[in-house]
Amino acid sequence: MGVWGFLTPILPHPHTLQIGAHMVKKETLPNGVRILTESVPHVQSVSVGIWMNSGARDEDEANRGISHFIEHMLFKGTETRSARQIADEFDCIGGQLNAFTEKEYTCYFAKVLSEHVPVALDVLADMLLHSMLDVQEIELEKKVVLEEIKRHEDTPEDLVHDMFAQSVWGNHPLGNPVLGTSKAVAKLSRADLLEFTRTRYTPDSIVVSAAGNLVHEQLVEQINSLFGDLEGKKIAPVQSAPSFSSLSSKSSRTTEQVHFCMGAPGFSQLDPDKFVLAIIDATLGGGMSSRLFQEIRENRGLAYAIGSYSASYREGGFFTVYGGTSMEHVDEVLDLVRKEFSSILKENITDDELARAKNQIRGALVLSQESMSSRMIRMAKSELYFGRLIALDELIKAVLKVTHEDIGSVASRVFGESVYPVVAVGPFKKRKVAQ
Repeated sequence: MGVWGFLTPILPHPHTLQIGAHMVKKETLPNGVRILTESVPHVQSVSVGIWMNSGARDEDEANRGISHFIEHMLFKGTETRSARQIADEFDCIGGQLNAFTEKEYTCYFAKVLSEHVPVALDVLADMLLHSMLDVQEIELEKKVVLEEIKRHEDTPEDLVHDMFAQSVWGNHPLGNPVLGTSKAVAKLSRADLLEFTRTRYTPDSIVVSAAGNLVHEQLVEQINSLFGDLEGKKIAPVQSAPSFSSLSSKSSRTTEQVHFCMGAPGFSQLDPDKFVLAIIDATLGGGMSSRLFQEIRENRGLAYAIGSYSASYREGGFFTVYGGTSMEHVDEVLDLVRKEFSSILKENITDDELARAKNQIRGALVLSQESMSSRMIRMAKSELYFGRLIALDELIKAVLKVTHEDIGSVASRVFGESVYPVVAVGPFKKRKVAQ
C-alpha cells in the first residue's frame, strides 16, 4: 500500500461523477459484477484491472498463501492458451500484463494502447474463468513460490513488516502474510484451488476498473459478454476488529544491520481519523523533510533508511516507523523515535509542519492523476471499501480540513500508551533491543 493509498473519503453514491474534464461512470451487471471507468481522451493508453474482493485475510491456517498461489497459477495456461501464448499475445500488442495479491484483494491488470483493450480483456477473462490449473504445473509453481518465500525470509528489510503485523495482530486474519507459509503452500492441491476460486472469485466480488482513452459503453458490453453468465455468491468471512498487542519481539539473523518496526494502533478504512493520521505520518516520516529523516539520518547519521507509514484495512489499522541501523546504534535510534512520538503527543506539530504535510499529500494525490494505472487503482479500491465513486477534490478537502485540534485528539489515540511494540531482525545473540 502506498504511503497515502488508503485515503478514501466517505461520500454519497452517484453512478456518474465529473472529475475535472473527465467522467467516471459506474455500472453493475445483473449478476453483481461492478464496472468503473474513467474516460481520459487526451491519452493513448488504457489501464484496466479485474479486482477480486478476496485476499490473504480470507485464508485459514491450512491454506495460508493460497490467494497469492492462485495469482501465480492463472498465468500458467487456459483451455485455449498456453502460458507462452498468454505472454506472446501481450508482447505482440506492446502491452503489459501483471497481477498482485494483498491482504484484502487480488488484482489482475493490463496496460495497453486503447485499440487493444478488447484483446487485454479477453486474455484476462480467459485467465480468470478458464485456467487449467494443471496438476504438474501446480507442483512446478510450488517450487517457485517456495523459493519466493525463502527469498522474502532472506530479506530482513521486507520480512520485518510481515513480522510486525503478525506480532501486533496475533491470530487475526489481517496478520496473515500474503505469501503464506512454506508448510501450507507445499500441501496445496488442485481441489483446494478450485474450491477457493469457486467460493471467492464470484461475480459479486469482481470489480472491473479502467482508466484512459476508452468508451464506457463499449467496455461494459465486452465485460458483460465475458462475465455476464458467471454465477455464485461469495462466502463472506466473519469480520472483527483486531486487538493490538504491545509485546515486542526480535529474530536473530546474521545481518549487518538491525531492521525494525516500532508502531502503535492506527485506524480502519472506515474511520475518518485516518486523514489526520496521514498528516502525522507525513510529519514524522513521510519524506526527506520529515522529523525522523532529518534527526536520525541527516543530523546524526545513524541510519540510511528511516520512515513511517500507516496501514489501513476494513477492520483496523496500525502506524509504524521502519528503520535499519547498526547494532551499536539501535537503542539510540529507538529512543529518538519514542521521543518524536512523545513530542507529537505533548506538543502537537507546528503550523509550518501542518501546511507542509497537507501540500505534500495534496501534491502526491494530484500528481498520481497523471498515471492511468493510479486512476484505475484508486477507483477500484474506493469501490471495494466503500461502494462509492470518489471525486479527487473531496479527497483533498478531507486532508486540508485537518486542524491542530484534530492532531492532538488523534495523537492521544495513537501515542497515548507509553509502550510501543518493537519487532526487529538482526544480530541479537549478545544484545537485547530496548523495550
